[in-house]
Amino acid sequence: MQEAHTLSEDVVNNPKHYNTGNIECIEAIEESMSSVAFKGYLKGNCMKYLWRYDYKGKQVEDLNKATWYLNKLTVIVTEENT
Repeated sequence: MQEAHTLSEDVVNNPKHYNTGNIECIEAIEESMSSVAFKGYLKGNCMKYLWRYDYKGKQVEDLNKATWYLNKLTVIVTEENT
């Protein structure tokens, strides 16, 4: 099942509603918590999108969002282990 977006907005990597002002929301969240807490936040969001991807009617979008959070978590863990 393919999904089509009529808007040119990148709702996965750069959603407009999370990018107002001088700092992106994810950056503010990261700065507001410890590294352990932020990794838990990323893991939880990844799980959330995987859990519900089959129920909202936006399967590909939700899987892409889960991938985005997993990639962010992977970068952080990789940096910690190098």
